[in-house]
Amino acid sequence: MAVGVFDSGLGGLTVLTAAQARLPQVPFVYFADSANAPYGVRTSDDIYALTCAAVERMWEAGCDPVILACNTASAAALRRMQESWLPKDKRVLGVFVPMIEALTERDWGDNSPPRQVAVEHVALFATPATVASRAFQRELAFRAIGVDVEAQACGGVVDAIEDGDMILAEALVKSHVDALKRKMPEPQAAILGCTYYPLMQDAFQEALGAGVTLYSQASLVAESLADYLDRHPNMLGSGSARYLTTGDPRRVSDRATQFLRRQITFEAA
Repeated sequence: MAVGVFDSGLGGLTVLTAAQARLPQVPFVYFADSANAPYGVRTSDDIYALTCAAVERMWEAGCDPVILACNTASAAALRRMQESWLPKDKRVLGVFVPMIEALTERDWGDNSPPRQVAVEHVALFATPATVASRAFQRELAFRAIGVDVEAQACGGVVDAIEDGDMILAEALVKSHVDALKRKMPEPQAAILGCTYYPLMQDAFQEALGAGVTLYSQASLVAESLADYLDRHPNMLGSGSARYLTTGDPRRVSDRATQFLRRQITFEAA
């Protein structure tokens, strides 16, 4: 049995890397649906169908639980999967939960009424599909009141990172932050709502200013997974890793190696 980490592309490798560092004895399988990436510009029905197919492939590879290390999939597909598709003996976890737990300082299982939290003005940077879903605002509203969330769709950033053009990515980040600030001049906190964005964390912080608290998902998801596995200790093992892709394995391997600056070898899914 292994923990599955799924993303439409390579952004979820930031989550995988943090999880491996936090849980070195846990075996992982990473799945990149590179042939169908990016998800951020697809319809919700497309995202749902592709995510279900990917999760089924990860079950075949021996994964349970599966982490949707893709904000777009978490936003557009996860709740629908849990309500009408997911077998009772399987677990699929999203990346919004640890973020909202950190922002509201309350556990997901705390079902008490929504209450005031420390921040009132929150910026959300995400893909167009994640922004359109309003999933983050919906889940936050179950647990907090009085929080103004201003979402900014960050078109082009993921493509620039995938292409290795970090100069363009930095320019796009600054442009998107400037657009957000025209709508919310003084955010107190900012959510990096895409697993690619931790690679641009310094650029976001510089554009937002030192006084804005950044919430980045990789470390938060890793801690949440560690808590989950404390309650499921049978997952400990060799610490091995396997990498699957629907794209060209050689090309995806080259990009992943550049992405993480260490050798990563993908195989065909």
